Amino acid sequence: MRRARATQKREPTIALINIVFLMLVFFMVAGTLAQPLDGDLDLVRTADLEGRAPPDTLVVHADGRLSYRGETQASATAYVATLSEEERKTIRLVPDRELPAQTLVDLTRELRGQGAERVLVVTERGLQ
Repeated sequence: MRRARATQKREPTIALINIVFLMLVFFMVAGTLAQPLDGDLDLVRTADLEGRAPPDTLVVHADGRLSYRGETQASATAYVATLSEEERKTIRLVPDRELPAQTLVDLTRELRGQGAERVLVVTERGLQ
């Protein structure tokens, strides 16, 4: 007599795992939330800080040049003058890694003097 073959039951979890990974890849590719920053910008590195994605930020280049949404700004004072009362409450800065610290401090002081309640510095870890 022959022995009856035991039929193998395939677990349906493999298909579920495949679907979850496909969804993960889809959302990683399609999930751009913030506008890309200037390509020649080299961001500052920090560790263990709470960060937020920069929706609208003032970019400070290594040479001290300011830009907002790709347009060059004459000065911090001129930039703040274009903002509404609500936008002046919190200003986000994205400094280049090569920007001297004293320039960043002076710029922050100027923004605070023009009515900014909070000045947040966006760093590389904050964007991840």
